[in-house]
Amino acid sequence: MDKSLEFENYRKRYKEFYYNSYTIKEDKEAINLEFEFEIPELTKFKPNIKILKKNFKMKDINSKYIENMIFHIGLIELISYWKSTCSPKVIIKCGYLNEEQKKWWKKLYFYGLGELFYTNNIKTTIENFMSIECQKTKNELDENIKDELTGYIVPIGGGKDSCVTLETLQIDKKNDYALIINPKPVTLECAKLAGFSNSNIIEIYRNIDKNIIELNKKGYINGHTPFSAMLAFTSYMVAYLLGKKYIALSNENSANESNVVGEKVNHQYSKSFEFECDFQEYAKKYLKTDVKYFSFLRPLNELQIAKIFSRKEQYHNIFKSCNIGSKNENWKWCCNCAKCLFAYTILSPYLYEEKLVSIFGEDMFENKNLLKTFLELTGNGETKPFDCVGTYEEVNFAISKTIKNIETKNNQLPYLLNYYKNNYKLVNTNDDITLRYNDNNNLNEEQNAMLRKEVFLSDK
Repeated sequence: MDKSLEFENYRKRYKEFYYNSYTIKEDKEAINLEFEFEIPELTKFKPNIKILKKNFKMKDINSKYIENMIFHIGLIELISYWKSTCSPKVIIKCGYLNEEQKKWWKKLYFYGLGELFYTNNIKTTIENFMSIECQKTKNELDENIKDELTGYIVPIGGGKDSCVTLETLQIDKKNDYALIINPKPVTLECAKLAGFSNSNIIEIYRNIDKNIIELNKKGYINGHTPFSAMLAFTSYMVAYLLGKKYIALSNENSANESNVVGEKVNHQYSKSFEFECDFQEYAKKYLKTDVKYFSFLRPLNELQIAKIFSRKEQYHNIFKSCNIGSKNENWKWCCNCAKCLFAYTILSPYLYEEKLVSIFGEDMFENKNLLKTFLELTGNGETKPFDCVGTYEEVNFAISKTIKNIETKNNQLPYLLNYYKNNYKLVNTNDDITLRYNDNNNLNEEQNAMLRKEVFLSDK
């Protein structure tokens, strides 16, 4: 729906958005963070985050460094509420940002909301979409924290990517941690299958204020926000509390591609290498610890990850990536969305047909209703689906490889693959894109060696 007129009207009516406060409270079970945001003359929002303490040995939460980190978590939380009216002025009442920091946050907000602006036909610029004012005076932290940090935290989303990281990155399952936001049986099972006990699984519960849901129902501006940036700041604080040096994400090189050709509109912006590097630089300068946030799978493309994952059979009937299915407790593949079709397609060169049908419950290549989505994934639609899917190159390679595999066996092509062959040219699969390795990454020498070993092993 075109929200361009509403965008201008809301900005005239609701000129200011307030970040009023943040609090941290600790009880026997959890560390509780609460934030208050406000759109004057409309509503207030009080979202909260609960971090279960279990028997973790954590640092004291009562420090100016932790307070600063919580303030920053609030800065990323606020964008989920600001977007409803896109108020031109954000007033921060509870903290301070210098001009360099304001510029950094405006960049994250603007490109993190690129999909929202595009799908709502909102025309604005990074200079004009918002201004940021702070009511607190300058309050910089002292020198960097000198605490010695070791080991890993691995965030888990339940998809193939984090499963590959869990099996490839050499971590100490007794002393390192898996981290899950809003755990579900699927994500918990993946962590436990990888070797983590309950006492080494960090469970974080993020609760959205119900007032934003009501505004969405009334037609206020809604759309995608940079969730992975929230994960970055929250996991960073938890890593410091637990004395862990590395936060190992599972974002691949493919996350850098725009969804709209010729424009910087990326559904996965906060998973991109650009954001990863920006965050590392910002955290070092303004969060003041030596925690390192990086993606272990950054050197790889989606097809390489699928190839490696095809060998991790223990996860095949557990992993899930469907956002629609994730809303249900049992989290099943819906088999009717772009993410399901992408996962099915990218795994097809290695697992089609029997294994894939067993995993997903049906042959998605026979679903005629998915043709539009199929064409969008291949680059033959108006845009790439606004979801966490791979590049056009990877999808076309996977399809071409699968078609050749099927024809080698003299089997009949399913509907979508037959349509593709009759209307488009197959790519040259002799130029194997699964043998690439992108050295433009933030892995150290040891981490690169671990991943390279798996890439070459999976080619045997």
